[in-house]
Amino acid sequence: MGRLDDKVAVITGASSGIGRATMELFGREGATVVGTARREDQLEEVLAAAGGNGIVVPGDLEDPETGEKVVQAAIDEYGRVDILVNNAGVGWQYGLDHPGTMAGVHEASLENWRDIIGGVDLEGFFIMIRAVLPRMIEAGQGSIVNMASMAGLTGLYDAHAYTAAKGALINLSRSMGITYIKNGVRTNAVCPGFVDTPMIAPAISLFNDPATATAMAAMGRAGRPEEVAYAALFLASDEASYVNGAALVVDGGNTARSFAA
Repeated sequence: MGRLDDKVAVITGASSGIGRATMELFGREGATVVGTARREDQLEEVLAAAGGNGIVVPGDLEDPETGEKVVQAAIDEYGRVDILVNNAGVGWQYGLDHPGTMAGVHEASLENWRDIIGGVDLEGFFIMIRAVLPRMIEAGQGSIVNMASMAGLTGLYDAHAYTAAKGALINLSRSMGITYIKNGVRTNAVCPGFVDTPMIAPAISLFNDPATATAMAAMGRAGRPEEVAYAALFLASDEASYVNGAALVVDGGNTARSFAA
């Protein structure tokens, strides 16, 4: 038996990186998967790799109607949503494509700030939660996993809007956990460190130098998407039935140290 047998799981940002690894893993663990991202062709590839048990719903979470569209598609097809993995987000690569968005406060414009806080990195999470939560409350059960970051727990010298968004997600998960557990809905966060995904592709070559790699990650390497997906699997599953309002750090030990070696 799979760890998610008979569960219906909605996964955002499912076309690549951590979202793709999560959708594939959940499918292998028995879930019916509903994947959403902007690229339908990539979503179809992921669904096939996940075993084909599910549907894909293309959408952009900068559009406030996307959350309702995705959740309603799941309800229409399967009658319920048991799990939401809120994963879609932007990072390092987005900062190169949109200068200023991953800058410090003194360099960022209000528009840069709103691109992150009012975009997919925070508001997009709210859009999905707001769509799925009433259905979970009505069903009396559910598990929501918000993909935050180690940068939501510690400071960075830049990317201040990003760290603000991720810190907000962690505390939102805590607040939701204590509020909606009375309705049978658990909420938790995963806090990855540096993970080898398209989001940090411009920086991944830094790990080729051993000294730099150790400074960037205590284990001396970037994480793999599937290593984060397994954390999401645990929190989403019934194995985590007494885990609620938690922030599970998956960063190879980065936030455990006072300074880099």
